[in-house]
Amino acid sequence: MKSDELLKLLQAVESGKLLTEAALAKLKHLPFEDIGFAKVDHHRALRQGFAEVIFGKGKTPAQVAQIVRAMVSKKASSHNVLVTRADLKIFAAVKRVSRGAKFHALSGVITIERSSEISGKGTILVVSAGTSDIPVAEEAVLTARMMGNRVEQLYDVGVAGIHRLLEHRSELTEARVIICVAGMEGALPSVVGGLVGVPVIAVPTSTGYGASFGGVAALLGMLNSCASNVTVVNIDNGFGAACVASCINRL
Repeated sequence: MKSDELLKLLQAVESGKLLTEAALAKLKHLPFEDIGFAKVDHHRALRQGFAEVIFGKGKTPAQVAQIVRAMVSKKASSHNVLVTRADLKIFAAVKRVSRGAKFHALSGVITIERSSEISGKGTILVVSAGTSDIPVAEEAVLTARMMGNRVEQLYDVGVAGIHRLLEHRSELTEARVIICVAGMEGALPSVVGGLVGVPVIAVPTSTGYGASFGGVAALLGMLNSCASNVTVVNIDNGFGAACVASCINRL
């Protein structure tokens, strides 16, 4: 949309010729910024509730930094910026663009917090089966927090010692959405799902020995869960789980 078209739209709203809801509908799909190798979607938050997230893997540090620059240069926007699957080289480039950037080495996530507003109605609880699953769980925790949710975590409570999970029944029942992260055979989400009456988003991880096939065994186990409130995202996709949990938590 060109500036004169936007001006006409605003004037129509001001004069009462166009309802604000109709104007919002026109603006929802605009605009994006073409920076050559990427088209930065500045209205993602308007449509989906959170700004576009940058997937760092496969991009050069310079590319990630340029996308970040395009996002933080919008002075009218105060949305948080999130980069997943990043490394120290990417972080160094991003840090030169935004001094507020923080690198979370365990999960490989870069955060630039520009707003601490809470939009979620309840608490998202992130549960991990084992310590080896924590990097994926931390990706979910950071994503959910940056999307405006209250988040709690409960780690190393897998089925090999189920009493560790049962010790935290109150946290499980108080959560509005639960993200359950597990590798090996992926049994934990079924157990958690059977204990609560809220959505459980299962995240299979690539943690395990050879027959786990890099997380495929956990993925199939979760897809075949007998707990009907369990749904499943892709292997190691803590980010995707947190996005879905955030959408549920805003309802």
